[in-house]
Amino acid sequence: MTIDSRRYDRRDDVPLRGYAALAATFGAGVALFSAVAHRRGIKLPERVPPWDVLLLGTATYKASRLLTKDKITSFVRAPFTRREEDTSAGEVMDEPRGNGLRLAVGDLVSCPFCTSAWVAGALVGSYVVQPRAARLVGTGLTVVTVADWLQYAWTLTQQKAGG
Repeated sequence: MTIDSRRYDRRDDVPLRGYAALAATFGAGVALFSAVAHRRGIKLPERVPPWDVLLLGTATYKASRLLTKDKITSFVRAPFTRREEDTSAGEVMDEPRGNGLRLAVGDLVSCPFCTSAWVAGALVGSYVVQPRAARLVGTGLTVVTVADWLQYAWTLTQQKAGG
């Protein structure tokens, strides 16, 4: 099967080969992790408590936003994106740039929804190997998320009080 982006998108600017490379990289990472975990005798948990799912989900949300939208992490995205605008709360909007694999990576690192699968893979893998450490990291990211909500709530009350 060949990948022909012109048949997929009339503008011919969708980096399908780059997306395929990223998907293969993700799949290879999962396979490598699984093989190493199996070889080391690491057992999968019998169940994951709902609280841990909520904790890991919140941590995935926050880590994805930090990687894809935070001003301070723009150095990670800079080779693959261009700053379009500053938004609220220290976040930015970056646009992917380049073509091929560079554009595909730019799409990945500028999209919190896309990045969340990678972050979730890392957090869940960490949870399998070191549940206590993964919970601690998840707790830290969840605390930052709660703090963000409180910042927004405070700002909203200040705006209503002043207006």
